[in-house]
Amino acid sequence: MSISRQNLTVVIVTLKSQHIIDQCIQSIDKDISIIIVENSNDENFKNYVEKKYKNVSCLLSRSNIGMGAGNNVGIEKAKSDFVLILNPDVTLYNDTIDKLLKASKKLQNFAIMSPLCEDISYPNYSVKNKKNINYENIFEVDSLDGYCMLINKKKIKSIFKTIKFFDENFFMYLENVDLCKRVRHNSEKIFIVPTCRIKHFGAKAVSENYSKEVEFSRNWHWSWSKFYFSKKYKGYFYALFEGLPKFVTSIFKCGFFFIILNKYKSRVYYNRAQGLLNAMAGKTSWYRPNLDR
Repeated sequence: MSISRQNLTVVIVTLKSQHIIDQCIQSIDKDISIIIVENSNDENFKNYVEKKYKNVSCLLSRSNIGMGAGNNVGIEKAKSDFVLILNPDVTLYNDTIDKLLKASKKLQNFAIMSPLCEDISYPNYSVKNKKNINYENIFEVDSLDGYCMLINKKKIKSIFKTIKFFDENFFMYLENVDLCKRVRHNSEKIFIVPTCRIKHFGAKAVSENYSKEVEFSRNWHWSWSKFYFSKKYKGYFYALFEGLPKFVTSIFKCGFFFIILNKYKSRVYYNRAQGLLNAMAGKTSWYRPNLDR
């Protein structure tokens, strides 16, 4: 099933992203519907984007529910059969949408596909054998980075029997890899369209005013998500075997940086250790950055 512009919706999950959201929205063709899921109760942000852009509707989650859960809200709200997941720090080229529509005619049965990130030294995909990749042709991959994923909503819904595609236990990190793994487990295919490009500005989705809090949160959730992912697919004891050395290393580095009075790095490694400890104890990914100041 090929994609039409009327059957495509862009979903963007945001949080304190007003500094960058304009360049993302303005890179998207004006005849494409956009749903923004703002992970807060920021009425000012909602009013700003909805008044400025006629093709945008903004949903307020009222609390920070995370990337996966936020994307699930947007996917469920979208009336189209195809949804393009974007992070707010991504921009499209003038021909990105057209090239995706053209690729969909060739890939009638795809589950997920994505453009190629402009900087190919930081690929937005994972594949076991990279040697045989020809960047002139569409190629199949194992997983995609979560900042740009074109999802065949109708197909994946028929596989999972639910509209909640992303595992909401992940607050951030690896929810995209988990989705791709479950899609491939059901013998469905994921593709990169290399002639179709995007720009990703990397870790710019949240204002730099909150950079420290965001970094603390990232370290906590990276540790938590890694353990949870391993436990989900390889079992608790494998995850524990893999995670314990990292826990000990994080505790050691936390103490070291505390002694030399580097409070920032000490807190980073403290949060890594805490994320792992909570995952080992079977607790949820509860940690949230303090962005209220």
